[in-house]
Amino acid sequence: MSLRLLLPENGVVDLLTTWPDEPRVYERGSTALDATVTADFLDEYVETGCVPANEIAVVKAPNPSLNRDAFMRNGRTDAAKLRQLHDQGFTIRLGNLQRVVPFLARVSRCIQEETAGYSNYVHAFLTPPGNQGLRHHWDQQMAVIVQVAGVKRWQLWRPPVVAPMREYNESWRVWRDDYIPRWEAAGPDLEFDLKAGQSLVLPRGWVHNPSVAEFDKRSLHLTFAIRERTRLWLAEQLLAGAIEREEFRRVVLPGEMRGMALSRQLAVARSALLEYVAELDLSEVASAAGHAAMTELEYTT
Repeated sequence: MSLRLLLPENGVVDLLTTWPDEPRVYERGSTALDATVTADFLDEYVETGCVPANEIAVVKAPNPSLNRDAFMRNGRTDAAKLRQLHDQGFTIRLGNLQRVVPFLARVSRCIQEETAGYSNYVHAFLTPPGNQGLRHHWDQQMAVIVQVAGVKRWQLWRPPVVAPMREYNESWRVWRDDYIPRWEAAGPDLEFDLKAGQSLVLPRGWVHNPSVAEFDKRSLHLTFAIRERTRLWLAEQLLAGAIEREEFRRVVLPGEMRGMALSRQLAVARSALLEYVAELDLSEVASAAGHAAMTELEYTT
């Protein structure tokens, strides 16, 4: 199990060798992923009430997600309520399937191994015919969109910010009211009708506005979000062992947390960090960082 379940061979090569910064659509065909995670499979997952309520989002554009009380009863997922909401046009997002579906847990693990340490997660989106869940937004990690059933129309705009990540330039943090009117007036930079058997590679930062293109068939797609490792992450690995040195664990007194005293303390800390990093054995750090990359499951880009 690997990226080859999500993409054809040329798509895997493109991803691993160039890490595309432009969206690309690939003909995936039918793989073991399509045979396993089917519409019937996900319908059963929903209708049995097995989905953890904290992994569900229910949304219908242009409104925000519903409160969980809308689909819970006695602290648990109410399958009948979810089905009723879906019948009313709401998209059901099933989050972090790699935590609860053994097949997808293995796929996720293999992707992390194949990318030399990029952790990832899998969400499923069930959208009724002619409807839309999430509206315009961008994400802070690469996504591979795997269309399982129906057709999803993807309107895409070039990134308004460069390389968003973690708490830096996430769409909801830096959102401007003029974004959507401006994008819609200009029209999308790219537009794809993604069909079953196709996959879309969507680089981080690209604005997307997905909706169901057909009025007689619903859409089902899986989003594999792949968290890139960055140089900031490498810097964190360089500093990971600093806590073992007493000088970094010493208390900064309250009186030293303001004014010139704080500036002096920062200068002391900077000097200590520079000295610490200069003395590191990079081969040892590389070994520890490689292990961390392969074992961290919840890292966010």
